[in-house]
Amino acid sequence: MNRLIEESRQRVLAGDTLSRAEAILLYSAPLDELCAAADEIRAQRCGDLFDLCTIVNGKSGRCSEDCKYCAQSVHYRTAAEEYPLLGGAELCAHARDSFRRGVPRYSIVASGRALGGAELARLCESIRRIRAEVGVEVCVSLGLLGEAEFALLRAAGVSRVHCNLETSRRFFPSVCTTHSYDDKLATLRAARRAGMSICSGGIIGLGELAADRIDLALTLRELGVRSVPVNFFNPIPGTPFEHNIPLTDDEKRRVVAVFRFLLPDASIRLAGGRGLIADRGAGCFRAGANAAITGDMLTTAGITVETDLSLLREMGYRSGLRHE
Repeated sequence: MNRLIEESRQRVLAGDTLSRAEAILLYSAPLDELCAAADEIRAQRCGDLFDLCTIVNGKSGRCSEDCKYCAQSVHYRTAAEEYPLLGGAELCAHARDSFRRGVPRYSIVASGRALGGAELARLCESIRRIRAEVGVEVCVSLGLLGEAEFALLRAAGVSRVHCNLETSRRFFPSVCTTHSYDDKLATLRAARRAGMSICSGGIIGLGELAADRIDLALTLRELGVRSVPVNFFNPIPGTPFEHNIPLTDDEKRRVVAVFRFLLPDASIRLAGGRGLIADRGAGCFRAGANAAITGDMLTTAGITVETDLSLLREMGYRSGLRHE
């Protein structure tokens, strides 16, 4: 095995952490050996439990923010649907269907800078209904909320808050100008103060450098994030990034493997863009990934729950809930 990969693998398994400079060197290491070592780290540090979740686009379109990849921004003309916050009956039915098919976590996502006021109160009622009638774990992604709002959500039954950092601090202004990296960090810290676990990752392939991907992983490590969605860029017509070229499948495997070296205990969760990979993510699941969003994404089609469960069984994983 490549000496750098082997030394890094041994250090990580011994509980050591890699530096930024070491991770940058590792990023260029031979791919197949890198992926095999990352998968060994996953097996030893996380076992064979694979964490699945589903998401629902609970409120779509007309978002005030200018994230340059996003179909739901009011700043761009796209084909994304626009509708207000879904009611409790519809959210509960969707959660029940997902749970019945074998997915233990359900995430409600709402477009906009921050869900608040009467909408937040209505959503809390919907979450209470979901918890009472279905019992599934509930995660929310509702924008840039504060500790008081998160306390209300926790009281309603939310156990986890999602807020992607998207990329590195350096590259973030090239992606969004209507809110800041510090706004994102403040949201995650407020959720944790309110007593909830946090889920945060990014979109890989927006035009960032390899060093930016490493810096994102290091920031997540510093925050202690244990659920890390890895979205692969999917160009959306009508957005400023519509002509960006997506990463190759090999580059996606490389990103996942390096993330595993840097985040050895995390649920590295394949998310948006997985349907663009020729093998639907199987190679990434052998390169350190051990979680996924199953079913449809927010504005794009995903992979069915049944297809994912079958794949995981073939690969020797157990589907279940990881408590990070």
